[in-house]
Formats: sequence, C-alpha cells, structure tokens
Amino acid sequence: MTRPPLPLWAALIIAAAAGPVLDAGFPDKYVWPLTLVGIALVLVALIGRRAWSSLLVGLIAGLSFYFVHIAWATEFLGEVLPMVALVTLESLFFSLGSLLITLAYRWVPTGWPSSTGRLVLLPVVVAGLWTAREAIAAVWPYGGFAWGRVALSQSEGQLASLFPWLGVSGVSFAMVAFVAVVIQCARAAPGRRLVLATAVVAVATALVAVPAFPVAYDGSIRVAAVQGNGRAAYLDQREYGDLLAAQFAATAALEGQSADVVLWPEGATDIDPTREPYAAAAFDRIAAMFDAPVVSGAITSEGETTWNSSLLWIEGEGAVDKYDKRHPVPFGEYIPDRAFWRPFAPELIDLVQREYTPGVTDSVFDLGDVVVGVNICFDIVDDQLMTESVEDGAQVIFAQSNNADFGRTDESVQQLAIARVRALELGRSVVNISTVGTSAIMLPDGTTIDELEWYTAGAMIKDVPTSSTITPAVAGGRQLEWLVSGYSLAVLLLGGILGRRRRG
Repeated sequence: MTRPPLPLWAALIIAAAAGPVLDAGFPDKYVWPLTLVGIALVLVALIGRRAWSSLLVGLIAGLSFYFVHIAWATEFLGEVLPMVALVTLESLFFSLGSLLITLAYRWVPTGWPSSTGRLVLLPVVVAGLWTAREAIAAVWPYGGFAWGRVALSQSEGQLASLFPWLGVSGVSFAMVAFVAVVIQCARAAPGRRLVLATAVVAVATALVAVPAFPVAYDGSIRVAAVQGNGRAAYLDQREYGDLLAAQFAATAALEGQSADVVLWPEGATDIDPTREPYAAAAFDRIAAMFDAPVVSGAITSEGETTWNSSLLWIEGEGAVDKYDKRHPVPFGEYIPDRAFWRPFAPELIDLVQREYTPGVTDSVFDLGDVVVGVNICFDIVDDQLMTESVEDGAQVIFAQSNNADFGRTDESVQQLAIARVRALELGRSVVNISTVGTSAIMLPDGTTIDELEWYTAGAMIKDVPTSSTITPAVAGGRQLEWLVSGYSLAVLLLGGILGRRRRG
C-alpha cells in the first residue's frame, strides 16, 4: 500500500485550504492558475489514504470549495438552508470521487508496476475519475448541478483554446491529468526528476500552445439586446406589469436605431403576451419600431401546466415559435417530490410556489436568414442542450437570464464566464442578456465586443458574426467524457484485480 505523504491531520488542513484556492481560479477573483494549485492540493491529500479517511478528506475539500463557490445561493430566498443542502450533496459526490482517486493511487501502480504505469497510466485514470464525478454530478439527481467544474475556471485562462477541441469535460480531464503528472514526477526518484521536469515543461508548453480552432463566419445579424433593470427578483415588491414596463421603456429609448432582432432576457415580462392583449400590443409596438422580430422570456401556461419560455414574436402574428426551458431549476423553479421534502422545511418549501414543467421543444428559432439557438439561464451549463442547438443549425447563441435573485454576487460573473466558454466550445457568438446584469456579447474566440453595467437600464446594439462551423467539441459531443470516464473506471477495477493476484 502507498504510504501517505501527509498524516491525516495535515491532509485535512490541506483539504480545507484546497477549496478557497480552487475557487480563486473562478470569477470574480479569477486567478486561473490557482485552480491547478487547488487540484494539486486535493490530490496530494488523497494519496495513500485508507478508505474512510479519503472519504473524510474529500468531504472537507468539497465543503470548503462549495461553501465559498456558491455562497450566492443564500441570496435567492434569503435562507441558508437551501445552500447548505446543495453544498452537502455536491460535497458527498466530491467525497465519493475522492475515494475512487485514492483507490487509483493504490491499485494502478500495483497492477502496472512500471514507470509507464506510474507516470502515464495513473494520471490518466485519476483525471478520468475526476471527470466522471463531475459528469455524474452535472446530470443527477433532478437534472444535476454542473456549477464548479474545474474547466469553467479557464474561460479567459491560457487553456481557453482547448475548449473547441475538447469541450468542457475534456478540458477538466486535461487539467487534472497535467496536475497528476506533475505530482507523480515530484514523487519520482531524485535522480530522474530533472528529466521528468523537462518533460512536464514540454507538456505544459504544448497545452498552452494549442492553436485556436478556425471558425469561419457566414455573415452577421444586428442584435438589439436590452437590459431593462426591472424589479425581477423572486421576492421583489412590484406591481403587475412593472417588469414589462421597465423592459419596454429601456427599448423604446432606442427608437430610430435599426436591428434585425430585439432580444429581451428571461423575466423580461410579467404578463404573458400570448394571453393578455395589453402585453401583446406592447410586443407588437416594439416589433414595429424596429421592423424586426422580438425574442423574449415569458411565463406561459396551458391549463394547469406552466413553462419558463422564450418567445419568437412577430408583429401582427404573435408568438410564432416558442422554446420551453428543458431543465427548470429544482427547488428554485419547481419543487421535485414536494410531498417528500416538505416535512423537512415546510415554510421554505411552501415559499417556492413556482412549478415549471420541463419543456420538450427544440431550442432554435429560425429568423429567416439566421438560425439562433436560445437557452434560458442555467441552460448554459447543460452540455447536451448546448450541443444540440448547434446540431439543429444555430449560427449564434442567445443566452437569456434573470440574475436579479443573486444581486451583485459571484453568480452573475460565473454565469457570464460559462457563456464565454460556450462561445469558445461551440464556435458561436453568444449574446448574454440579463434583466440586471451581467450582460455582454462575446465572439467565438471569447472576445467581448460589448457589455452593460450591472443594475443599469441599457442596450447593446451590435452586428454579431454568425457561423456554421462545427468544432471538434460539437462533433464529438459527450463521447470524450464517456470514453475517459469509462476507461478510467475499467482500469481502476482491473488494477484492483491484478494487484490482488500479484499480492497472492
């Protein structure tokens, strides 16, 4: 059995420190190399541990990361309990993933007792297990929670050029694999460290020198993206129609300017224009002002069913297309298994009256000359949905959000960073428009060409490049994620079997 380089008490201290260091690589601190340092701290603390102590170390690392990284979750309902529950769940995933990584450090060198096994195969398996944990937590339970994947720290880092080649999971894999290689080289015999250090420098140089994937532009679409700055938070005090009025006023101020499409955010209107003539008239007025369609967030319903929707509105025709949010946020936009969870916190559960139904519509709108992909708020972290929009023909991405529930916390800038990652990964310009900020337009190379101040009514009117280029990340879909995860789990099990036979 591999001896731990640290006693348990020191490993727990390192694990507790790893969380804030990991988080510092993300916005808004955004010292991106610190994410690599945080990964290294976690891995070093896990080497040589026994099962229960590795679970404990992983739990502490997870808690220390998520309590810092998603502290904004307390803002939604002004309660600590939802954040504590979410942090605990994600930390349990982190803990179980840590156990598998500890087993990899024990079993792989035993199954393959060679330099290749220790310096190549082991880092690959460790990185694959880390990626598998991120992938599972991103989709389960209740649609998962994909926030905090280590790749998402690299939207403006030196590894950003990897996104169109590898996708989000692929970049996470590459980051962890590189750190694991560095650790293994540091653990090697002193006489070999100089040679191995040279190899590490070569690998690092290769990672940061990967060229940007070439994206060809088809043309452009002139977008008027409007941030209304209305009172859009769930608990805000407002009168019926206030949100529509704020959005209308901010857009009416642009009269005389031209656009091919007017883009409003999620939560742009609190009156359903498909059911209320007053709201329909307001939408028609904006569409007529620009002689262009309006794409806007709205709450729509049919009978007892309610959706968080995005509408494609044309003057005189109304809503000619609609996207219903595929993955409403559990415990925010609906309460899953309400009868089960209510006894644990009845007042809190009852406070969330939203019961949005998951949509089944496609996430693209055909504007005639251009097909746009639409996603609503946390949709931006859904790998499958974002890839599908490009596969369905999206030439530009509209990311609509309502960040008012999270104030001026890191949530907004973290979400904007994820939108930038999607621009890089998908090879598409992304227009990220929020009710209150942060709003920005980003090109496929991650460059920001316009942005708006937080909590200020305003608009971005820009010619946004469109593209039909398919990046390797889109072409490969989630296959790389499945490949490295499945391969690493298989090697881990085989290593355990081979090691047992060798010891026998």
